[in-house]
Amino acid sequence: MFEHETVLKEETVNGLNIRPDGIYVDCTLGGGGHSEQIVKQLGESGRLICFDQDDRALEFAKERLSPYRERITFVRSNFLHLKEELHNLGITNVDGFVFDLGVSSPQFDEADRGFSYRFDSRLDMRMDQTRELSAYEVVNEWSFQDLMKIISQYGEERFAKNIARKIEAAREAKPIETTGELVDVIKDAIPAPARRKGGHPAKRTFQAIRIAVNDELTVFEEALKDAIDLTAPKGRLAVITFHSLEDRLCKKVFKERSAMPELPKGLPVIPEGFEPELTLVTRKPILANESELERNSRAKSAKLRVAEKN
Repeated sequence: MFEHETVLKEETVNGLNIRPDGIYVDCTLGGGGHSEQIVKQLGESGRLICFDQDDRALEFAKERLSPYRERITFVRSNFLHLKEELHNLGITNVDGFVFDLGVSSPQFDEADRGFSYRFDSRLDMRMDQTRELSAYEVVNEWSFQDLMKIISQYGEERFAKNIARKIEAAREAKPIETTGELVDVIKDAIPAPARRKGGHPAKRTFQAIRIAVNDELTVFEEALKDAIDLTAPKGRLAVITFHSLEDRLCKKVFKERSAMPELPKGLPVIPEGFEPELTLVTRKPILANESELERNSRAKSAKLRVAEKN
């Protein structure tokens, strides 16, 4: 994705400058697409660390990346534990991090994972199948206030109150057990004119529940800050987001860490040690180009931001 954008050099992978002997981290392995592009450019002394908490994704990616196995270390973990896991591997400086925050296509396309409103399956939405909290508990056990809050904040859904009320009423009769049942409840809560525009009526609510189940925003912010701390001078961080909440959070963290400190007015130069941590490589997010959209329609909402460590 984004490999031909003119704002970035041709030898970059999503904004990362790949050195043959460098150390790189794919924080969201998924189907292995980003990792494959990175590891192809690594030499024998280069190293790629791949994080994922999804056993199926790890199994698939290990097969896909098997020709490069000697250069890759796979870590079955949420990227929340990035710093700890890298320290366990003896790594304290990294030349590039990539975060691709979209749910991988296989997860959406596997009906039994309960991520998609397109399939009727048990409510789940766990990226890590060992976690106890699933969409079933959120929908059937969380209070009306908590449901309304996450649907409004994480889903940016204007009918959040109606949807939370309908969920509360429906589960009093019987538990809401499947994605299909939840879709019906959501549709019933949204006025007919609103259902006919703006995409599938359940899209925003499903997004909100998925974010809550996996605590995605909190985890991402902590991991991004840890990644900045671990990035070597001239190393880069590339973040691909798929909705405005993630993008705003990435923008906020990058802005905070690239801002100039308060200094006395009139200084001719910035004193050594007072330079900002980061330089923004992309001041505005890069969007997928036409060729990428032809290959992957889900990239329509993707935004790429890149920063470099000073």
